[in-house]
Amino acid sequence: MGILEDKENARLFYKYLSKVYDRINPFIWNAEMRDEALKELDIDPTDRVLDVGCGTGFATEGLLRYSQDIHGLDQSIHQMEKAFSKFGRTDDVKFYRGDAERLPFADNSFDVIWSSGSIEYWPNPVDALCEFRRVVKPGNRVLVVGPDYPDSWIFQQLADAIMLFYDETEAQEMFETAGFVDIEHHVQQAYPGTPQAITTIARAPTADDTVDTPSQQQVSDPAAAPTTD
Repeated sequence: MGILEDKENARLFYKYLSKVYDRINPFIWNAEMRDEALKELDIDPTDRVLDVGCGTGFATEGLLRYSQDIHGLDQSIHQMEKAFSKFGRTDDVKFYRGDAERLPFADNSFDVIWSSGSIEYWPNPVDALCEFRRVVKPGNRVLVVGPDYPDSWIFQQLADAIMLFYDETEAQEMFETAGFVDIEHHVQQAYPGTPQAITTIARAPTADDTVDTPSQQQVSDPAAAPTTD
């Protein structure tokens, strides 16, 4: 686990990064990449949308072009204060301070879930994705943007020491384990030579979908089922 996958370390990190975040972020995740990803979601103007790890509101700003029912959640009050200055606390966006792994919302309460630049700090990303599946309505979609695993061995070692980096295979496994279906991945890059982002879009299953998560496969396998004396 990378040093910034510890929640206390991440909060401390963003206490200082929040001061320059909006100037640094475009070199890795810029407006063009955000807007390209937004088009994939087909957000309806009446959709209730949750932005998990909303930070300073960079993605939130884009989401507001599609719906006026936007909700932002983040664990860093320092990042959120930047967002408050842009949107107010309860005006254009409803903000909540909270944890992606324990979302403070009822089941099936959102039409769309978006999360960019946040998964890399989650100690248990599958737990958070299970929460996404719980609070998004069945049949609806979620989108998650995270850092693509680098090709260079040296950068891989550095990446692993800092936070979560993952490739398409790992993304597929995480989303399948969380029970999502119709999973697709897109790799994006701001400029040649800059870190790549991996954008995953997936759909929460309905009663008509067959979902085989690893846990379900284990239960359905008689050889793996627990026995009693």
